Amino acid sequence: MTSKQLVAAALRGEPTPRVPTGPLAVHFCARLAGHSLRRYSTEAAVLAESVIRYYERFRPDAIWLSADTWVNAEAMGARVGATDDHQPLGGLGEPVVRTAADLDRIPPPDVTRQGRYPLMLEALDRIVDALGREVFIVACFDQYPFALAAALMGVNELMLRVHDDPPFVQALMARAADYALAYGRAQAQLGPDLLSGGDSPAGLISPATYRALALPAEQQLIAALKAATGKPVSLHICGNATALLPAMASSGADVLELDHLVDLATACRTVGPEIGLWGNVDPVGILSRGSPDTVRAAARSVLATVRAAGHRRFVLSSGCTLAVETPAANLDALLHAAG
Repeated sequence: MTSKQLVAAALRGEPTPRVPTGPLAVHFCARLAGHSLRRYSTEAAVLAESVIRYYERFRPDAIWLSADTWVNAEAMGARVGATDDHQPLGGLGEPVVRTAADLDRIPPPDVTRQGRYPLMLEALDRIVDALGREVFIVACFDQYPFALAAALMGVNELMLRVHDDPPFVQALMARAADYALAYGRAQAQLGPDLLSGGDSPAGLISPATYRALALPAEQQLIAALKAATGKPVSLHICGNATALLPAMASSGADVLELDHLVDLATACRTVGPEIGLWGNVDPVGILSRGSPDTVRAAARSVLATVRAAGHRRFVLSSGCTLAVETPAANLDALLHAAG
């Protein structure tokens, strides 16, 4: 059984010889390969080489294609950059969207020319060509509509509009969804095994507001991605999303990526056996700052919790992206904890 087959079987709920592994390795790959984060995020060959070298060194069952959380926002007109070569790219300058007129100025998505779409697709193509026959590949289509709205407006302004002008937020999310769908469709054509997106700002609103505003946008995008690509889709919300789990389980996502603050036993009970779970060892307190022994203990605790719950659709991972300074010995301990 290849790693690709192992992860796919686990996510289908089929018996597997061991639990598969798939840490969220993003900027960690750049550090391992000796590249700056600026080059990793802006050069297709460097990004692909970094991910491939990470795989060759650690041999996880699943690998990730991601640069940062600003790919769609940049394509929609956000000014994106970094303060130095070793910082991740982020938003710079004024928000792109303040008024309805700003919405009208956002052009239709074009993955062949806007922002970093072309280089991200080239990097994915290189990774799939090098590793796609053996390894399970997760392609991040970046952000769900609520998170993308936060990037375009600024999170503070978005939170005010959530309460003062929900129709405006919905209109912005609809434009955002067009971009996420176009990017996900283009990625799917290159052959990844799972499409993943984040909606972490949705963790800042109440469960009721999440169900009323962010969740419908997630549901519509997930349904559209699955209909257009036939690929399974994953949803990630950073932090303690425990209160949102019942709603997240109704999003249509095939996989929920859980941060370490989410109680895993509760998650298994809440989402039911038909949804895959991906997580959720603490990436900083354990994986970055702990020892191999503490990593092994934490990973085995996670595995024991999942076993006790009888949840078969599971991939052992960091709860969020690995810190760049994560010791190699700690990552080895995580990857070998499942046997």
